[in-house]
Amino acid sequence: MTKASEERMLQKGVYTGIMEKDENNNFFCGIYLLDYKMASKYPVGEWITIKSIIENPSDISYNKYPKKSKNFDKANNKPEQ
Repeated sequence: MTKASEERMLQKGVYTGIMEKDENNNFFCGIYLLDYKMASKYPVGEWITIKSIIENPSDISYNKYPKKSKNFDKANNKPEQ
């Protein structure tokens, strides 16, 4: 499988990437903060697809993550037909 075809398969939402955790225990994917309760259901390093984003309502993490998502899921790795 080529890298281009792999990227086409994964880009089904707003953003697809690897879920990570920062030094403040915030889960994030790319520039997007992830909802803590939702993200804790997945292992760090999981490929996820963010389906929608909102403005981050938290004053604490807004400067680092101005956008947030709680609508995401494990990335769909199925080839397009």
